[in-house]
Amino acid sequence: MTLTTATKSAATGSLLGLALGDALGFPTEFNDVPAILAKCGPWREMALPKPAIVTDDTQMTLALGRALRTAMTRGLLGPLRLARPLREEFVDWYHSPENNRAPGRTCMRACMLLDGDRDWREASQVDSKGCGANMRVAPIGLVPGLSEEQRAGAAQLQSALTHGHPTALAASDLTARAVYLLAQGAEPMGLVGLLRSYALDNRGRYHERWLGDLWARAHDPSPTAFITRGWDECLGALDRLAEALRRPSPETDPCLTTGAGWIAEEALATALQCFLLFPEEPLTALRRAACTSGDSDSIACLAGAFAGAHLGTAAWPREWADRIEYHGELVTLGALWDK
Repeated sequence: MTLTTATKSAATGSLLGLALGDALGFPTEFNDVPAILAKCGPWREMALPKPAIVTDDTQMTLALGRALRTAMTRGLLGPLRLARPLREEFVDWYHSPENNRAPGRTCMRACMLLDGDRDWREASQVDSKGCGANMRVAPIGLVPGLSEEQRAGAAQLQSALTHGHPTALAASDLTARAVYLLAQGAEPMGLVGLLRSYALDNRGRYHERWLGDLWARAHDPSPTAFITRGWDECLGALDRLAEALRRPSPETDPCLTTGAGWIAEEALATALQCFLLFPEEPLTALRRAACTSGDSDSIACLAGAFAGAHLGTAAWPREWADRIEYHGELVTLGALWDK
């Protein structure tokens, strides 16, 4: 019998998994695989660090989660209702003394520009498709009661506040979609096909209500040309993922087939590869993601979000979950959405 989202506590499981992956991958970021193995031992036995400290990936996920909670207590979710608290949360994160976990340059620059009264589109970094937007988007796939238009628009808007490149928008939309589908009980082995169909269906759709004239700040001739460029790069990444999964090689660094994860579409594809290599072995998926030569904390946090959405809180050992940094806030947000 398939568990419902609430029964398996998919939101709580996904948020905990994201943070656990983040903490596991934090010490291995910027290392190649031989260096990771020398530091941590066999990758299938990697232990959660003590203390289990997370990075800006989890911090910004929580910022988005708080903004969503604020927006949805005020009424129907829309672009203005989300953009205001989200902007405030991002600026608060920018100024926080806890923002000392090697945050990305794009996020820092955009949040600096958001700290004022300029239109948020003037702060958006339209040339950046770094993974800093889709690594934090999981809450939009977990919060209940959204229409498809709301979920897609909100996923792209939260990206656009910092990362305005069309590939960052499309990858964030796809990441939220993957989390949503898994939380709703989609079978992992069919996930890549579902995401590819979704990308094709949305390939020419520009969410003007949510994004306004963001497209005009790039160098594309039309809104459709702008957003299509992003979806096409994501479709290419999904094709490379499908090819890698046809000949799975669990002992090989996943970055060699689907990319190092520093950019949005590669972070999505490589995290999905780690999850889909071990869909019923969540700790193994996290460890594989953390033992990679690329952006290991972001790859592992996304793999954890996917695994937790699929399996719920049962995915994670109590001894790991209880000592993750920000445990209380992760569980509180998850419980709100699991209701």
